[in-house]
Amino acid sequence: MKIARLPKQADVCPLVVCLFICLLGSLFAQANASHKNVLRWVEGQPGCTFSADDDGKYRYGIWTDDFGLVIAVDADEVRKAKLRAEPLFAVFVTVRSRGREEVSINPTESTLEFVNHYQTIQKAIDSDAFADKFQREAATLPAKGQEDRSKNLTETAQFLKSRSLRTAKLDGLSPEATGWIFFSAKSKWIGDWKAQEQFVLRVPLGRFVLEFPFALPPTRGDLLLRRR
Repeated sequence: MKIARLPKQADVCPLVVCLFICLLGSLFAQANASHKNVLRWVEGQPGCTFSADDDGKYRYGIWTDDFGLVIAVDADEVRKAKLRAEPLFAVFVTVRSRGREEVSINPTESTLEFVNHYQTIQKAIDSDAFADKFQREAATLPAKGQEDRSKNLTETAQFLKSRSLRTAKLDGLSPEATGWIFFSAKSKWIGDWKAQEQFVLRVPLGRFVLEFPFALPPTRGDLLLRRR
């Protein structure tokens, strides 16, 4: 009779460790949102909207009597994310208050799940902190030979400072907030992009967490034409 041998520590498969770490991250994110009501975007359901627009963006919306939140994702975002000063995945968000109750949003509490990459969950970056980091790096680059890198760093820093979504409280007097939320796509668990990438964006809004599952492209081989 053969006796089963317990694996040595060195035999532990790195993939198992990876999956365990990602599972912990997923459980933490779920526990953090457990005290809030979850509103999930589902195609065709009341209050859920979708459009593929000629500006090259897919838009997903969740609407209630009290608020609406629409996300816009560039059809080419998976490619653009790798071209920035640091790999950053960008989502444009529009929030509107529709009722009397005040609605608050803190974009830094948002998360993006990279479903095809061990369900890795990335928190939204601190835009100001990243902008400062890019500006410091640009200042250290030599005047010659690094012009493209310096320009990329400077332009990205300026964009983060001026166009990011900020913490806001919305009501009848100030009913709308817009801006970009960025997520780092730099992780040892995030590998090469697949032909179709699956994501889940989670945005806390007041006492709710809004979940947007989406894919790029939404249908394999889908091509979204842009207006010129």
